[in-house]
Amino acid sequence: MLRPSARNHGGCTMTKADIIEGVYEKVGFSKKESAEIVELVFDTVKETLERGDKIKISGFGNFQVRHKNARVGRNPQTGREIEISARRVLTFRPSQVLKSALNGSLAPGGSEGGSNGAT
Repeated sequence: MLRPSARNHGGCTMTKADIIEGVYEKVGFSKKESAEIVELVFDTVKETLERGDKIKISGFGNFQVRHKNARVGRNPQTGREIEISARRVLTFRPSQVLKSALNGSLAPGGSEGGSNGAT
């Protein structure tokens, strides 16, 4: 299992270096080859999203670029209206498999006792 490095981020954040280390340990490639593979995957994801294409990763989730139109907002400090420009935003929707894995890890012994009451 890949684990975030406690030395850099208090054990709470996984970095690209941690992913490279995990590929190196699990697959057996050299560190250089592992870094190249991880970089290639991230570059491919970035280029795909820059084109506006959707990314579907089975068992993980979907990444999609959404277009937001320009709109009028309000400065919370002054109450003055300002225009918020049109932009593209990245959204991520986790798959049911990922949601189940995350929610199942909250309860000791799997999915028993840790639910929010819904069945």
